[in-house]
Amino acid sequence: MSDRFNAFVDTDPDAAPGNGPLAGVRVGIKSNIAVAGLPWTAGMGLRRGIIAERDAEVVARLRRAGAAILGTLNMHEAALGSTTDNPFYGRTINPHREGFTPGGSSGGSGAAVTAGLCDLALGTDTLGSVRIPAAYCGVYGLKPTAGAVPQDGLVVLDARLDAIGPLARDLDTLAAGWRTIADRPGEAVQFQRAFTLADPSGVELEPQVRDAWRRALAAIDLPRGQVELPASLESIRLAAFAGIGRAIAEDLGPDIDGDGISKELHFVINAALGMPFDEELLARAKSAIVEALGEDGVLVLPTAPQVAFAHTPRPPASQPLFTGLANVAGLPALACPAGRDDSGLPLSVQLIGPAGSEPGLIDLARRIEPALGGFVAPPAFQGEPQCA
Repeated sequence: MSDRFNAFVDTDPDAAPGNGPLAGVRVGIKSNIAVAGLPWTAGMGLRRGIIAERDAEVVARLRRAGAAILGTLNMHEAALGSTTDNPFYGRTINPHREGFTPGGSSGGSGAAVTAGLCDLALGTDTLGSVRIPAAYCGVYGLKPTAGAVPQDGLVVLDARLDAIGPLARDLDTLAAGWRTIADRPGEAVQFQRAFTLADPSGVELEPQVRDAWRRALAAIDLPRGQVELPASLESIRLAAFAGIGRAIAEDLGPDIDGDGISKELHFVINAALGMPFDEELLARAKSAIVEALGEDGVLVLPTAPQVAFAHTPRPPASQPLFTGLANVAGLPALACPAGRDDSGLPLSVQLIGPAGSEPGLIDLARRIEPALGGFVAPPAFQGEPQCA
């Protein structure tokens, strides 16, 4: 396999399809999810020598369904970051633009799917780590309902927020992958109301991101409502970030000061530990969102306030402001490609629904796909073979 984007970090030369509903589907797995016989690193230097003895449950389910598990995908170190510029396994490049980030932490998953290196990828999402790469790479990415997918075989970042979810170029493949990995696939909710945040909650949006969001709202064409949050999006993000820092620090223990942790990750963890952990605020934010949506509401937001940007050591802190709400609330969310901006970079919107509404979100995405445009291959690859 030719991979000039550094999306895959380890591959299985004997990968082959089996029989079942996913026969012929090529799958890549984020490297914090165990694939038997391959390094199980979670993007961390200290785990470089760990080889998975068995498949994670989600990987085993994909194999039983006939999928070919090609290998493991690059990610942001420890899943705590959003650029996939990994100090131990290298920088992953967005197939839409040389030198640009694919997002993170599941950046290898987004890049591999976009470039056609695989048909389906698994990522993990703690504050947006499936949906931000989906947005920057112009594919679909699903963050499931909390507890709907088993965490067996996952190197957990924060179990309260983490979810394993699929990325794909088209909704049929995404839906097939979702049905395969889920304990609870959910129901096809018929949404009756579309919710937003107030314009949206004071976050500065790039103009064409705002345009794509408005286009999605117009295509959905349901009665409108607004979710009233108990605090600013930034306050909610910081409270969640503080909790994540405490979770990973406890998990790492004395290894936090070893050579297997980069200086950058050490800095990020210490920054999180220096913030107050307002668990009560997170509980109020969850209640506000869950109660507003009820059983038939959908919250429509930009996936991220900006499109992909050039790799930088200090990326925008605003990236997970919108995506993190679904993790805090424990609700499913689907990032949907929404065309390109004038520079050719993908735009994206996200749909957040009630618990167990994944099939309904996918159905709604199908309905609005003609207005949004769906996946468009990176210009450099139109008509060009993706794999060798």
